[in-house]
Amino acid sequence: MTQERFTGKVWRFGANIDTDVIIAARYLNTSDERVLARHIMEDARAGFADIVADGDIIVADENFGCGSSREHAPLALKAAGIACVIAPSFARIFYRNAFNMGLLILECDEVGDISEGDKLAVDVTKGEIINQTTSRTYHFKPIPEFMLELLQSGGLIEYAKKQL
Repeated sequence: MTQERFTGKVWRFGANIDTDVIIAARYLNTSDERVLARHIMEDARAGFADIVADGDIIVADENFGCGSSREHAPLALKAAGIACVIAPSFARIFYRNAFNMGLLILECDEVGDISEGDKLAVDVTKGEIINQTTSRTYHFKPIPEFMLELLQSGGLIEYAKKQL
C-alpha cells in the first residue's frame, strides 16, 4: 500500500533511463524481488543497490522507463525500497507497469532543480512535493483515480483479488 505522505532522500538520474538500466536483462531469469532489488540501476551506478535505503526517491529527467515492456523494472525498484519515482514523463508501458506492480510514480515538469541528496516530502493527497532542502514546492499531475486504487491495493493482482 502506498503511503499518502512520506519523506525520502533523492537519487538523481538523467533522461531516457531505459528498463535495461533499471534492471539489466541478464537478471530477467528470475522474478524473485529480493534478487532483482540487489541489481537495480547497477549499470548506471555500480553499487547503487548497496547505498539506496527504504523510502528513498528517484528523480529523473524525461522518458523514464523507456525500452522493453518488462514488469521486472518497477518490481525491482519497489523491492529495493524506492518510495516513488518522479520525472516529467514516463514511457507509456512503464507507467502502466509501475501502477500494476504498486510502484508510485509522479509526473512533475519542474524537477530540473532537484539535486541528489535533497530531502523531499511528498503529499499524494495534496499533489505536492516539498523540497525540504531548498524549501521549494512542486506540484505533480493528478494520478487517475483507478491508478490510485491499484496503488492502495498493492498492485493489479491484489486489486483483482479484492474484486472476487
